[in-house]
Amino acid sequence: MRFAAIAFVALASTALVAQQAPKGPPGSHNPTAVVAGSYAVDPNHTLIEWTVDHLGFTPYFGLFGETTGTLTLDPAKPNEAKVDVTIPVSKVLTTNPALTAHLLRAPKEGAKADFFGPAPADAHFVSTKVTASGENARIEGNLTLNGVTKPVTLDARFYGAGKMGGKDNVGFTAMTTLRRSEFGVAYGIPMVSDEVKLKISAAFVK
Repeated sequence: MRFAAIAFVALASTALVAQQAPKGPPGSHNPTAVVAGSYAVDPNHTLIEWTVDHLGFTPYFGLFGETTGTLTLDPAKPNEAKVDVTIPVSKVLTTNPALTAHLLRAPKEGAKADFFGPAPADAHFVSTKVTASGENARIEGNLTLNGVTKPVTLDARFYGAGKMGGKDNVGFTAMTTLRRSEFGVAYGIPMVSDEVKLKISAAFVK
């Protein structure tokens, strides 16, 4: 009887521990979890980090958020994927209120805004070609920023996929570098670098 009681307690304890053990995240780094279809940008979990060189002393970075758009993809035909995203420049974020205000400051009468001005148009990226290789992809497209459209290439990488709340999700990271002067934003060059590095964390939900 004593042995049976001990065994029962041990089994009950094991079951309780298993029940209380935290479950893993719904997303998986396994690309076979990707489901074909049309996805919408998850604006709450998509961020674009921009980084410039500040006076040669340090990198300085900020964020764009509240991105919207679509992604169409089929894991069986990755080169046919299409991306169309809109980035509200007016939502730019820095940790310095004065700098954020400067980025969106109205220009002096008859002058050009230093950066984006008080009511900047949304930026817009539309892919024109995707070249996939395993979990990586080269995404060529056109970026419209500050009223100027230029070709931009993103180096993207699959991050994770899975189902959450009954909906299919997929995420990617991407990086690119552009010259802001080509988009008419030349204030402070070369004290603040012309080169801007973009680091993207993109989430999509179907």
